[in-house]
Amino acid sequence: MKLVSFTYQGNTRIGCIQDEHVIDLNYAYQAMLEAEGVIRSKQVAEAYIPSDMVGFLQGGEQSRELAIRAIAFAKENNGIFKQKVMHNLSDVKLEAPVQHPGKMVCVGHNYREHILEMGRELPPVPVVFAKFSNTIIGPQDEIPCFPVSEQLDYEAEFAFVMGKRARNVSQADALDYVCGYTIVNDITYRDIQRRTIQWLQGKTVDGSAPMGPWLVTTDELTDPTSLEVVLTVNGEERQRSNTQNLVFTVAYLVEFLSGLMTLEPGDVILTGTPGGVGFVRDPQVFLKDGDVVRIEINGIGALENRVRNAGEGEKK
Repeated sequence: MKLVSFTYQGNTRIGCIQDEHVIDLNYAYQAMLEAEGVIRSKQVAEAYIPSDMVGFLQGGEQSRELAIRAIAFAKENNGIFKQKVMHNLSDVKLEAPVQHPGKMVCVGHNYREHILEMGRELPPVPVVFAKFSNTIIGPQDEIPCFPVSEQLDYEAEFAFVMGKRARNVSQADALDYVCGYTIVNDITYRDIQRRTIQWLQGKTVDGSAPMGPWLVTTDELTDPTSLEVVLTVNGEERQRSNTQNLVFTVAYLVEFLSGLMTLEPGDVILTGTPGGVGFVRDPQVFLKDGDVVRIEINGIGALENRVRNAGEGEKK
């Protein structure tokens, strides 16, 4: 499935992409229950398929199986619904698939060529830092460029999302705890990032984590180990690599991180960026107002956002 968060008539809910349509999963399940004569169908639907992504993922395999049934019902019966549960894709605004994760864990120095271009050796353990929910914007939002810096940089990132609570999970079992994959642009204010030995300041500015366009579940994208990752700015290729070049794989990262902390459903893990970031180019090149940044990853799709200048206190 391609799971999305979307806004329709001012309400943000979760759905599934079907051709050029979005099926509202909560409403579809509610309609199915009503057709089956279930009492309090609205409350039951909210319990098993809530309208927010983290809540849905917390339902685990049971919620996903019910969602599959609801999708089939919606496709067969869309014309009879009291509430419209199937929308034209063009009529909704796609949001970041996971808008309020409990954790956003980022891995630095994880592509071999990027490590070399930064003049460093391969790390013996993952380099880990964080972003927060205030950074998240969607695939149809603009990247705000605040005047606190003139060094706005891009970082294409293949990301995975946890589907089950994980603590001390082995690599052999790790992928069973992942629910799906998405794309994140780890926008970085380079001069702010590098003014201390801790990167957090340059990584957590509002709007610095475009995410999307959807979450591709593991039944559809079964192997994360050989996916092409390409980033362009205004059509010019800046980054290209493959997830087979990751120093630490998805399975390794689940094992490593779950040994440090309990990973929860909806937690988003960014696996690192390939070589070619603007900071290391000669001459250096940074994003500016009007630039269009596009990231494509095989098996997922494309995330494209335009940069726009923003006021000091403005939040997208």
